[in-house]
Amino acid sequence: MTGSPGALNRNAALASVGAALTIGILKSYAVWKTGSIAMLGSLVDTALDLLASLVTLLGVQVAAQPADRHHRFGHGKAEALAALFQVSLISVAAISIIWRSIDRLQGGAAPTGLETGVAVSIAAMAVTGALLWYQHSVIRRTASVAIRADNVHYQSDLLLNGAVILALVLDILFSLHGVDALFGIAIGLWLGWGAWRASTQALDQLMDREWPLARREQFLAIAARHPELQGIHDMRTRTSGSQDFVQFHVWMDPGMTLSQAHRVMDEVEGRLKAQFPGVDILIHPDPVGHVDGGDPLAAIDARDLVAEIRAEQDAIEGTRHA
Repeated sequence: MTGSPGALNRNAALASVGAALTIGILKSYAVWKTGSIAMLGSLVDTALDLLASLVTLLGVQVAAQPADRHHRFGHGKAEALAALFQVSLISVAAISIIWRSIDRLQGGAAPTGLETGVAVSIAAMAVTGALLWYQHSVIRRTASVAIRADNVHYQSDLLLNGAVILALVLDILFSLHGVDALFGIAIGLWLGWGAWRASTQALDQLMDREWPLARREQFLAIAARHPELQGIHDMRTRTSGSQDFVQFHVWMDPGMTLSQAHRVMDEVEGRLKAQFPGVDILIHPDPVGHVDGGDPLAAIDARDLVAEIRAEQDAIEGTRHA
């Protein structure tokens, strides 16, 4: 698979739109033939998939635009905004499905048309499975938060369609009335949980959450290998769409000339980019011991700060398993 991250994300979003259209047509026919609440819930989810996929397509197209004089860090956060829009749609769908399912439990009509419902659900699972495979291949290349949110939603669709099949079989074939509605409630709860999970990464990007701890440890280990660096501090990391950013200060011999300091920073940046390709790196040199005021964390060596966070996380994990 070749192409820029923006082009790959755009192709994945287009594939998602096409899949949602195909599945939506099939499920509309199945709802008309079966009257199943579980199938209706699946159709509502697919309709929202289509809308979400269109928003995702818009988001990745905006995010792929290069930085300009008004957006010097680029437009990557458009992906996070698209992901949050998806979350809002998923949440509305979950509430709607649960509401309709409760109404069915209170005496609504029972579903019919087993063969149609099962055939459509199997076809939808096949289309969804192909889309998930393609999205996973794109996510491995681009780490797109918008495509990942879309992928999480479509993962739930596989379970959704499997649940529809089981609900129809139990309700129609074995006369276990009410199972269709119970599965509808379960589907609604699953969608709500999926919305919560999908929102966390988008919010992390919008709030400029630091990279995962293991990645920061690896980054610092590579940077600290240069013999002329006497410390690293005030390191800040963040992700915007498919673009990663990191900036940090380095303590250096105050007797160095500007040319010498520039050479060292170029060497450090080259080593880092070899292991972290595509990352936007900004390095600021400081004489040994110098710290800009205002931020107490800036005065702590970055490796010591990360080690403290690691110790805190390990202590929390130890308490959980105690």
